[in-house]
Amino acid sequence: MKRLLLASTLTLVISQNIFANEEVVPEQSRFESLSKLTKVIGTVEKYYVDDIKLQEIVDKALKGLMQELDAHSSYLDKKASKEMAIQTQGEFGGLGITVGMRDGALTVISPIDDTPAFKAGVKALDIILKINNTSTINMTLDEAVTLMRGNPQTDITLTLVRKGELKPLEIKMKRDIIKIQSVFSKTIENENLLYLRISSFDTKVTEDLEKIITANKNVKGLILDLRNNPGGLLSQAIGVVDLFVDSGVIVSQKGRNPEDEEKFEASALKTKTKLPLVVLVNEGSASASEIVSGSLQDHKRAVIIGEKTFGKGSVQAVLPIENDRSENIKLTIAKYYLPSGRTIQATGVTPDVIVNAGKVTQDEEDKFKIKESDLKKHLEGELEKVGNTKKEEKVIADENKKVITGEDVLGDNQLNTSIAILKSLIIMNK
Repeated sequence: MKRLLLASTLTLVISQNIFANEEVVPEQSRFESLSKLTKVIGTVEKYYVDDIKLQEIVDKALKGLMQELDAHSSYLDKKASKEMAIQTQGEFGGLGITVGMRDGALTVISPIDDTPAFKAGVKALDIILKINNTSTINMTLDEAVTLMRGNPQTDITLTLVRKGELKPLEIKMKRDIIKIQSVFSKTIENENLLYLRISSFDTKVTEDLEKIITANKNVKGLILDLRNNPGGLLSQAIGVVDLFVDSGVIVSQKGRNPEDEEKFEASALKTKTKLPLVVLVNEGSASASEIVSGSLQDHKRAVIIGEKTFGKGSVQAVLPIENDRSENIKLTIAKYYLPSGRTIQATGVTPDVIVNAGKVTQDEEDKFKIKESDLKKHLEGELEKVGNTKKEEKVIADENKKVITGEDVLGDNQLNTSIAILKSLIIMNK
């Protein structure tokens, strides 16, 4: 059976019937359970107040079953299956927001770069209270996603609870077609360093990243930015690590039975660079991002910088109900384990160097000492700040701008720290 594995937010809930001192007859027990289900469906079909068709009853039963397993297992009807296929190809409609369930609340994992949610100021770990006028209490993930998606240029309002804010925030935006450039690169001005940004792990991430690395042979070090990357395909996370690591386990997954463990190992043939590497993460880095950063950390291949990650460490498989894959179930089948044996589920990856987001803190007398050539424009920039409101901080995402300047570095404390540490690594490796 062909399976599409996703690195997705899940909490594995396993219910086991323990029969002490009883002889269990599995086939009889299965028959009785299935008979009970059939009787309930038949009773609903016959006596329910509204005229409801059998197919609709079965669909509702399937949705309820998957919802009771955990917050992220779900039944995907034809429409939902089509949306899933479109999303993993890197283009879909909506807000550009990835959500998950955290402590029972509908929570933003991260907004995707340059999407309506990103531009409107939605942030990782925001809790969504309402979608338009509909409360999200007891709402499933699938229901929330359905409400947030819609025709391009239609209005939508999210009511959010954000840490540090005294009252809920109402953020208005317009839906749009989400076209993701998952991988792009920039050079860091006059430093001979390459900045690599992965916004999500779709089907072409490893291929695109390999092309960029191969085309930039003269750089001395790499910065891999996985901030606010909600994850994606497991195969792509493995492929990205393999570009930097030439041997050993990248990640393993263990299911309910010990014999189900599956290990994914690096190959020297796929390794493309051994240049010094730092990886940027934050609380919006999840799933595949945590596999990449955690694996590189365990292999001591990179220095991880930023904030503790989200903590999505379990495996989902999309399993077809029909041969044509028109209907599927999305089911938790295992948990991820990093090379050291640790899990990221609910714990996340703790960076080697903790650095808070924000602007670079500088002494008044040193605030312009980046480059002599940039002194004039920095002076102008500082003067322009007087009387202006503070702009929303964000990960660098202007894909048309190919060079990161001193001004960009000043606006991003985590990136500034990464450059300093990467320079140190380059000196140590000489």
